[in-house]
Amino acid sequence: MTSAPGTRPARGTLALIPFVLAMLAMLGPFSIDTPFPAFSQMGDALDVSAGELQLVVTAYMLAFAAMSVFHGPLSDAVGRKPVIVWSLAAYAVASVACAFAPTLEWLLAGRVVQGLAAGGSTIVSRTIIRDLFDGADAQRLMSQVAVIFGLAPAIAPVVGGLLVQVGPWETVFWFMAAFALVLLVGSLALLPESHPPERRVPLRVGEVVAGLGAVLAVPAFHRMAWAGTLVFGAQFLYIGGAAIFVVDLLGEGELDFWKLFVPMIGAMVVGSVLSGRLGPLVTSSQLVSAGYAASAAGALLGVVVALTPAGEVLPWAAAGVALVAFGNGLAYPNIQLLMLDLVPTRRGAVMSAGAFVTLVFNAVSAAVLAPYAGRSVLGFAVAAAVCVLLGWACWRWHLHASRTSAPA
Repeated sequence: MTSAPGTRPARGTLALIPFVLAMLAMLGPFSIDTPFPAFSQMGDALDVSAGELQLVVTAYMLAFAAMSVFHGPLSDAVGRKPVIVWSLAAYAVASVACAFAPTLEWLLAGRVVQGLAAGGSTIVSRTIIRDLFDGADAQRLMSQVAVIFGLAPAIAPVVGGLLVQVGPWETVFWFMAAFALVLLVGSLALLPESHPPERRVPLRVGEVVAGLGAVLAVPAFHRMAWAGTLVFGAQFLYIGGAAIFVVDLLGEGELDFWKLFVPMIGAMVVGSVLSGRLGPLVTSSQLVSAGYAASAAGALLGVVVALTPAGEVLPWAAAGVALVAFGNGLAYPNIQLLMLDLVPTRRGAVMSAGAFVTLVFNAVSAAVLAPYAGRSVLGFAVAAAVCVLLGWACWRWHLHASRTSAPA
């Protein structure tokens, strides 16, 4: 395994690093979906409506997006490990605060702090892969991380459903706190510092702004960031609107979220595994192109199924988005690696800027697009198809621009 310049992991912990990084990366999406099965209890306990509870998702994601701009540049300045460790500690404290929430306002404040902290692990963990590894090794490891990262939305509502069966809704947030503490211990014990002092930038506001400016000045960043955001946004529309889609439209119960998430996330995992296997044989750009073509086919399938009676029944209602997710599994690890190489000296800033675009779009989607599309199964399918086709167009634009700008 070829390591890039930086601190070489100890041989005994090398095999565990992808698992630890994947668990860190999954904390962000895991925190979105775990409370879903508790919404009914939370609504009764806090005396709020289902629409107001949607703010539990939106508040978390907007805070995540706002702080995501800073996590990467901070890790460029002080190192990757301190940002991860302190973020996990803050996340654990915020989770405990959520568990004690007597009102919706208190709960939302705790969710905001959770969101501010979660990016320290979710964003910076991916940067570590590119710090340590090159080429096919980096592609394979990013795909391995994507497998476990992809499982988070499928596991989270199942875990949340089980937790509310054995305890009150607060149990969900106690579990989140414990999970963060386990990750904190694992990070301290197993993760190397992949960004040594000689490669760091000064810890100054001007340097943070300069790093983000250097990333935003690269046109290819915008094309790839929006391609990845829009195609994944089609999948996230179903994740963020799961309570509406599964319960309100399809009439399922609080333990039935798996009927949507298992086929969708299972397909993404298969795509991620295939991406890792094909890494030595196919370029990252080719895998992204193949993935987005598959996602486009899935989006169109979703519209067709929604026009039939099968669109009202799971798992058939999830067939289209499952194929969209398969395409994301192929494409997402590779487009992330391609973005990280746009500005090699500012990888943390690249990951932060990309995460910011994605998170803001997904937060708006959860608050605005999901309720609007949630009027019908067909509404979900059409909105997802529009997102995929726009994202695929951004990627095709990027390929064309890259060919025309390449030296003859």
